[in-house]
Amino acid sequence: MEATSEGLSTERQPLLSRIRVLFSQVPLLSWLLGALVAVALEYFIGNSFARSMGLRKAPMLFGFVIMLKKPMLMHSALIYFVLIYLLPITVVAKFSAASMNRLAGKLLDYPLMVSTLIHLGLLYAVLHWWSDMSLYRADVLRFTMIAVLVTLSLNLINGYMGEFSCSHPGFMALGAYGSSVFTVGLFADDRLFGAALLPQWLGPFFFPMALVFGGLVAAVGALAVAIPSFRTRGDYLAIISLAFMFIVKSMIENMEFVGGPRGLGDQPGWANRAVVFATVVLGIWIINNFVRSTLGKALNAVRDNEMAADAMTVDTRQTKITAFLFAAFWAGVAGGLYAHALRYVNPGTFGIQKLAEVLAMVYFGGLNSVYGSIVGACSISLLGEMLRPLELFKWIIIPLLLILVMIFRPTGLIAFKEFDIRKLVQPKIKNS
Repeated sequence: MEATSEGLSTERQPLLSRIRVLFSQVPLLSWLLGALVAVALEYFIGNSFARSMGLRKAPMLFGFVIMLKKPMLMHSALIYFVLIYLLPITVVAKFSAASMNRLAGKLLDYPLMVSTLIHLGLLYAVLHWWSDMSLYRADVLRFTMIAVLVTLSLNLINGYMGEFSCSHPGFMALGAYGSSVFTVGLFADDRLFGAALLPQWLGPFFFPMALVFGGLVAAVGALAVAIPSFRTRGDYLAIISLAFMFIVKSMIENMEFVGGPRGLGDQPGWANRAVVFATVVLGIWIINNFVRSTLGKALNAVRDNEMAADAMTVDTRQTKITAFLFAAFWAGVAGGLYAHALRYVNPGTFGIQKLAEVLAMVYFGGLNSVYGSIVGACSISLLGEMLRPLELFKWIIIPLLLILVMIFRPTGLIAFKEFDIRKLVQPKIKNS
């Protein structure tokens, strides 16, 4: 039995290493080009190819929903996934690696921003074509990107600061209602706020101001948590922040001028795919710069040993309050995007279930890592949609998966890894 297990492990090892070596020289440009070819292929022939495989139309989420809903069509969904996605991406990525490496090398002669914008342009083209297949995909993409921003902002507190906060749904609620009052009050004819004060065509130009306003409202609200919490040590932040979340939810439910428990609607649909993508990219860039700055390093020092950081002249309380308000601001921005993507906001949305979702994304992806927040938010969001046909059993499978991750990877899938755009966009050239 031992010999058999050893034989299997030695057989697997060369296979995994061969695959790793085979694609080790493939740059990010090639992977994006392969993905672009795959989504373009699906965009033009996906529905007709799906019908030839016995499917009604192109699968919405890579065929996984069909596999769960109709197991008899599992083979068709698998063939569709392999031929439309897996095969084109790997073939194009492998065979374009040499030319894309040369292009990536030439881009190094220009400012880093040029190469970054080219990569982001390709990524947006991939997401645009993929989500343009249906309104469902477009909604999934927007809410997944918003989840990335929320997860990353919470990771600032629970990961980089080393505290445990439960207040993010409250910050999202403040940002959602703050930005909604700004846009609905100024640009919409609403039963609560009356006639619009400004013409609606001006609205898209003011929408960034609305998001900033929502973020500032959340940051001001965060002071109610930060000032008393950071005078103490231990688990007080978790207790106070949890109370803050319930206070915000209850307060909004009793404010009739914003709809009370019925919620607030009529938000203009300005949080489209491009706006959400641009805002999330900007948020990732700013937050990543923050954690790599002197203040971010001081935050890590406070997390590792607060007494030692204080002895090294770090103002620990001010550092934690600044980071906490910064995280609350971006949670408020995410809440504003969420309200205008859904075009309706209700205080019941920002309760204990939202807290559980965001915490799951943070700890599943990995603490102290921008990569981890992106992976965690995308994984949990897409997994929740893929398992939707299982209904109640979905909430058994996802927690079990989280338990397994916590057992085998206590810090998450990708923890304590620095996000460096230079390493992402550079060519993968063999060493001579």
